[in-house]
Amino acid sequence: MFENAELMTAIITPFNDEATEIDFDALEKLTNHLLEHGSQGFVIGGTTGETPTLTEVEKLSLYEKFTEIVAGRVPIIAGVGSNNTQGTIDFVKKVGQIKGIDMALVVVPYYNKPNQRGMKAHFEAVAKASSIPVMIYNIPGRTGVLMDKETVVELSKNPNIHGIKQCNSLDDLEYIVEHTADDFLVYSGEDGQALYARVLGANGVISVAAHVYGDEMSSMYQKLASGDVAGAGALQRELTPKMSALFMYPSPSPVKAVLNAKGYHVGGCRLPILSLNDSEQKNLFDKLGL
Repeated sequence: MFENAELMTAIITPFNDEATEIDFDALEKLTNHLLEHGSQGFVIGGTTGETPTLTEVEKLSLYEKFTEIVAGRVPIIAGVGSNNTQGTIDFVKKVGQIKGIDMALVVVPYYNKPNQRGMKAHFEAVAKASSIPVMIYNIPGRTGVLMDKETVVELSKNPNIHGIKQCNSLDDLEYIVEHTADDFLVYSGEDGQALYARVLGANGVISVAAHVYGDEMSSMYQKLASGDVAGAGALQRELTPKMSALFMYPSPSPVKAVLNAKGYHVGGCRLPILSLNDSEQKNLFDKLGL
């Protein structure tokens, strides 16, 4: 199901103006737009989806509605992870019952700062309890700890751990691609690595920038596949500063600001993330040429 999913979008969660409720109409409109402009799969309820500020009831409702919207057109990975192993197990069991969720995204435990042995035990326990395959989410900038590349390779041998979203160096990404089985999914979670990840043999990228630059990113991958390496490289060079600009303020406030400006009424962010103020928005739009 992931064979043609190079460009996956870590989709935002649209809210009403007060950010008190999920706006499912806006979610449907945005999802269909993204599918028409390059997205070949989704992560729902990830970092970009403001998962830490969603209740369990909201997340389950979001996932159920999202599977109805996507209707099997592309694969869906749903965020289930936390820094509580038993809590993650309890939640993944509920998410696994939702028809249309293809994989569970499980973040390396944050705040607790487990060592490699603790990380391995955490993922093995979740994978054993889950009825759907697990994808590791390795993002040391947010968790405070890095899962070593050797630990990733060890966990890749677990029959219910099928992939990784890796947010670290290209050196580590290269090692993981080289030392895992061909059917183990390897995605970069860094937009700036989108082209390089594919060149190294990774499956692709789980992207925030695809909300805005899906056509360009899709074209970049098409050029690479056709052998136009120079053309693909030119697109990546053009996109990289724009991708960086989408993270110049706490995510997802920049991408939500752009989507709102483009007419996709996705609302603001929930505290502790603030929506951009006027000066921040002007600064962002200047950098993006909007």
